[in-house]
Amino acid sequence: MIRCHTRIEQWAMREPFEIAREVITDQPVLLVQLVDGLGHTGQAEAAGVDYDGETPASMAAQITAVLPRLHDGLTGAELLQWLPAGGARNALDCALWDLRAKQTRVPVWQAAGLPRWRPVTTAFTIGLGDEATTRRKARAARQYPLLKLKVDARRHLDVVYMVRDEHPAARLVVDANQAWSPALLHELLPLLAQAGVELVEQPLVRGQDAALDGLQSPIPLAADESCTDRASLAALVGRYQFVNIKLDKCGGLTEAFALAAEATRHGLGLMVGNMCGTSLAMAPAFLLAQGCTYVDLDGPLLQQQDRAVPMQYGCGLIQPPPPALWG
Repeated sequence: MIRCHTRIEQWAMREPFEIAREVITDQPVLLVQLVDGLGHTGQAEAAGVDYDGETPASMAAQITAVLPRLHDGLTGAELLQWLPAGGARNALDCALWDLRAKQTRVPVWQAAGLPRWRPVTTAFTIGLGDEATTRRKARAARQYPLLKLKVDARRHLDVVYMVRDEHPAARLVVDANQAWSPALLHELLPLLAQAGVELVEQPLVRGQDAALDGLQSPIPLAADESCTDRASLAALVGRYQFVNIKLDKCGGLTEAFALAAEATRHGLGLMVGNMCGTSLAMAPAFLLAQGCTYVDLDGPLLQQQDRAVPMQYGCGLIQPPPPALWG
């Protein structure tokens, strides 16, 4: 029988991380470990979807409710039936992927039917701040080729221009985290295009996606908060050009692969993102990143500390996770 252990952890940010809806000073996560009868251990980490009310405690309670159903032959498909999309299912699913890799000695990339995984380039995120802070962060990020800029309804073009001044060669993605009105979006799009921004994430409030009908945007738009699991895709097709898949939102790697495949069939481009967290949260997402145009897995770079066996980052390039960490 598979045994499950959970632990709530707090990981401090290097400095306060501000986005349109909140300021984060530390990231609480739920650590999950699945142990079989021979002592093989699979582990994973979930931050959950905070704007939907998820917390490590609520995720732990969801997991506790399904503990009696865990069994040696457990599959990701069963978890899809037992739990809704969200952090609890993500933690269990990714821990199960790791457990199977440890039991069989078959790495996850091979179990997923993928070519041997390769390094990927991640965006580095610059949170909101005053001009001095934004410029300082942009100068410090000159080794990163791709920057993701957090903006809101007041601070947007000025942020882009400041970062352009400090890091002219950077490729830029802008993330509004639902902060813009349709009118502001229409006003900003041509100016952002002129500034060389190549992707805009979640400009409008989730649920207002119909306001994008008929929009001829000069910049591709990516659905983040509006994209959860496969059930959310119908409202996105024809309105967005990319979807940002996050394991905490969709509920694990099993659903993420299915979501990616269905999004691709609908002609949507793929991005993989994160809810902050350590290398243990990034490792399963790194597997999904192998097929994504945009990768945003910089969570550990924003935190003071990381796992004892971390993923390796260098100038924006992420190396595959070591087996001792995950996979």
